[in-house]
Amino acid sequence: MTAAAAALDPITAELIASSLIYASEEMGIAVRDAAYSPNIKERLDHSCALFDARARLVAQAEHIPVHLGSLPWGLRRTLAWLEERGRRLRAGEMIVVNDPYLSGTHLNDVTVIRAIYHDGRLVGYAANKAHQTDVGGAVPGSMPPDARDLFAEGAVITPCALMRDDRVVDETVDLLMANSRTPEARAGDLRAQVAGNVVGERRFLELVERYGAAVVEAALDRALDDGERRTRAALRALPDGVVTHQDVMEDETGAPSIVLRVRLEKRGDAIRLDYDGTAAQRPMPLNSVYGVTLSGAYYALRAVTDPRIPMNDGSFRPIDVVVPEGTLLNPRRPAPVSAGNVETSMRNADLVLGALALLAPGRVPAQSGGSMNNVMIGGLDGEGRSWAFYETNGCGMGARPHADGIDAIHVHMTNTLNTPIEAIERTMPMLITAYEFAEASAGDGRFRGGSGLVRGFQLRAGSATASLLAERHAVRPRGTNGGGDGACGAHVLDAADGTRRALPAKTSIVLVPGDAILVRTAGGGGYGPPSEREPAARERDAADGIVTAP
Repeated sequence: MTAAAAALDPITAELIASSLIYASEEMGIAVRDAAYSPNIKERLDHSCALFDARARLVAQAEHIPVHLGSLPWGLRRTLAWLEERGRRLRAGEMIVVNDPYLSGTHLNDVTVIRAIYHDGRLVGYAANKAHQTDVGGAVPGSMPPDARDLFAEGAVITPCALMRDDRVVDETVDLLMANSRTPEARAGDLRAQVAGNVVGERRFLELVERYGAAVVEAALDRALDDGERRTRAALRALPDGVVTHQDVMEDETGAPSIVLRVRLEKRGDAIRLDYDGTAAQRPMPLNSVYGVTLSGAYYALRAVTDPRIPMNDGSFRPIDVVVPEGTLLNPRRPAPVSAGNVETSMRNADLVLGALALLAPGRVPAQSGGSMNNVMIGGLDGEGRSWAFYETNGCGMGARPHADGIDAIHVHMTNTLNTPIEAIERTMPMLITAYEFAEASAGDGRFRGGSGLVRGFQLRAGSATASLLAERHAVRPRGTNGGGDGACGAHVLDAADGTRRALPAKTSIVLVPGDAILVRTAGGGGYGPPSEREPAARERDAADGIVTAP
């Protein structure tokens, strides 16, 4: 801790740090309220953060877990990319970037960065990341399941000016609009992201004006040191040891052939995760850039230690994450990565949580449904207008050591909402034909897992392509301590001609009016022997119509 931070009044320091945490939340509200697309406005698929002048994360809103590690990693890489080219963010500028190998997730996640200046001095950065529904590529939604390189997934935007002299650069907006099937929504969502950063800058500068730049800087140093101290204390509460754990993902054919492996070593107040032995990168979009892998590691450790610790760079200091380059969890450019952000991130969370369960039994729930169950649909409506839709779907949460899992909820690396049926049917040529719990999907146990869900999408008019990206169609989410496994997920096409057929977990198909896709998501595993479940709990399940998986 610096001398200035140590000398600072602790109440003032806490007020400044807490104000920035709320400021990051307020940034998210601004993005939501100004957004055009349902994916951001209704599902809240965005994250906001504030950084100090040294590009250290000082406050991040309770938004998307998969962005936890990627926002700071991506900010630093973007600034380094600019510096290598003799450029730096000036006052009045904003940069936009979506290159996953710089910004840290996938092409749909567009990152906007604002440098914050006070009296000509750099004092911090505001940044946000939002999943824009369509950025070009081979299919509507920009996440083709059969992509063999990054370029099939959409337009790659290296860091370029979105604002200059506090004015939007129209040419940059035009570039993103020209590469999207829904250009008006892209322009609106970009301006919403601009609004979010302006709010963050305003709140940051209010603190600087009130307390002075030196006091704010000292308060942030203190907050980072506090994050480190609390994380180290939480790690000391875990037993020392070395454990190795592995899990699998399903390849292009649906076979569970892709191995992820981690060696977790915990000594004293520090922890190291080494992913040596993980499968090599593949010519399919399950590759996960390093920023996403970091996010999964940070999320799992926070969930098992103390999630109340403020999320900042200090809380990352005791954690060392080593991932060999050229593997599924740290691919080389230009490997496709769209599903790495949404699917491999979930399996990485399962992987690290499984290792922590070996290290510290009794603190980790059974496996959850393990997939974001992505649905991308788009095409031309009955009047020839282009449209695109994207959402993730909830699954069953794994049962906890002292409680049931939660039914049909987004878990682990995503905490987004569903898209309201009214918003879908009002703005797109689709009818929602089903939205219910998946029967017989919850793993049985002393505490049962959560049920998955069933969601049906029918095309009403025009033509469309639907792309599905999911996991846990071949390998059931495992129960823990004698608990039963959750049921697998499934995809079904109810065709307009009255036929029905199963669809793969990862596929793209052409739809005609009347075709309907049913997405069934996996249930969560159970915890403890089913024979120990309380009769009253089984009566509640029966009253709610919940049947556990066979």
